Amino acid sequence: MNGRLTKLMAASALALTAAGAAQAGEIAVIVKTTSSNFWQNVNLGATAAIEGQSEHTMTFDGPATESAIADQVNLVENAINRGVAGIVLAPSDPEALAPAVKRAYESAIPVVIIDSALTDSAEGTYQAFLSTDNCAAGELVASAMIDKVGTEGKVAVMSYVAGVGSEIGRVGCFSDYLAANSSLEIVGPYYSQSQMANALNQTTDVLAANPDLVGIFGANEPTAVGMGRAIEQAGKAGQIAAFGFDGNADLQEFVRNGTLEAIAVQGSFQMGELGVNAVMDVLAGNKIESFIDTGVVLVTKDNIDAPEAQNVLY
Repeated sequence: MNGRLTKLMAASALALTAAGAAQAGEIAVIVKTTSSNFWQNVNLGATAAIEGQSEHTMTFDGPATESAIADQVNLVENAINRGVAGIVLAPSDPEALAPAVKRAYESAIPVVIIDSALTDSAEGTYQAFLSTDNCAAGELVASAMIDKVGTEGKVAVMSYVAGVGSEIGRVGCFSDYLAANSSLEIVGPYYSQSQMANALNQTTDVLAANPDLVGIFGANEPTAVGMGRAIEQAGKAGQIAAFGFDGNADLQEFVRNGTLEAIAVQGSFQMGELGVNAVMDVLAGNKIESFIDTGVVLVTKDNIDAPEAQNVLY
């Protein structure tokens, strides 16, 4: 048995010591921000899970922005202090949230992490990690980029928050795949702090400074929306191979009108639904997997109306 699995089982055992006393109770879903459609879709999934039973209630919260890390730490601390039965957490920072998750572990409150990983030192203090395989998703977009633009030229990377677990996998593996499989030159990455207006301004500057760009990648929802708007304002729609990430209405329209070549869409609803189900399983004494892949679909104009895309778009 490997060390990670041993730690996870020990954490589950500790959590289960509280399960008898907390079979019914609040499951706190705490995300990176409540101001994004992506996280509201997580809320819809969590709501669907909680509506399927009567033992537990669910609360949904998050800071105003993804960069308000201290506020998210406080939300977790507050959940622990009020004695919730379990926590579903999308950590905005892999290091900053680790002590709060450890405190939940020490308080015998089971925690399921979604979307972005915690630092390796936190392994054993939570019961499961549910996420898109962000590295595989980054490679999927990179492969599609090469298919579209070939192996030479400049590709800009518009990222979001440096150091976040999902960003490290998504952008890192995108860049590594291009380096290993092409001679494409990376411009950036630029960090929007998950603010659409920042991404719009940054993309506008990048397009002006690099008129020879052949491709561009917007690595999360607000970044990709700002990027798409900048491309349209610059009159470059359809002239540059642009790929986004996530699938709100704005991004879907960009795919339909040709501003974006494709969007890689995560199973955000599934993160909420499966995350809450995982906590309820731990509280019920059921065994759960330590990693649950919530999937990604590359949505293009050709498949946007197909069931595979419609099941993940929001």
